[in-house]
Amino acid sequence: MKYVILIQSNPQPWGHPTSDYLPAYQDQTQEERDRGNADFDAMLRQLSERGELLGGEALGDPATSRLFRWADGERVITDGPYAEGKEHLAGFFLIDVESQERAEEVATAFSGPGETVELRPAMGGGGDAD
Repeated sequence: MKYVILIQSNPQPWGHPTSDYLPAYQDQTQEERDRGNADFDAMLRQLSERGELLGGEALGDPATSRLFRWADGERVITDGPYAEGKEHLAGFFLIDVESQERAEEVATAFSGPGETVELRPAMGGGGDAD
């Protein structure tokens, strides 16, 4: 079953890794940050070794995005960001795992202090998550 792990972040200021810009992360001791980073790297290695990590990418500053919409039967192209919300999509990972439980286990490992992580099933050709 394929899932997308969406990493949400506040764009003020924008940068990667997004956790470096979150107050909850900054409040941690250096030892806690180092341990969290080491755990994350180990989890990425494990996902790769098991063939569960299909890919992922950090995204650029939402201020550089372009929006494509329809209005009155015409295409309208405007500057981003898309939403006026506080959080924007910062990056994503695509995983292929055995079960929803495993997907939730992986997504839990992606979350950290002050972060918002969304787990969504990828749709197969037939319209069902697979």
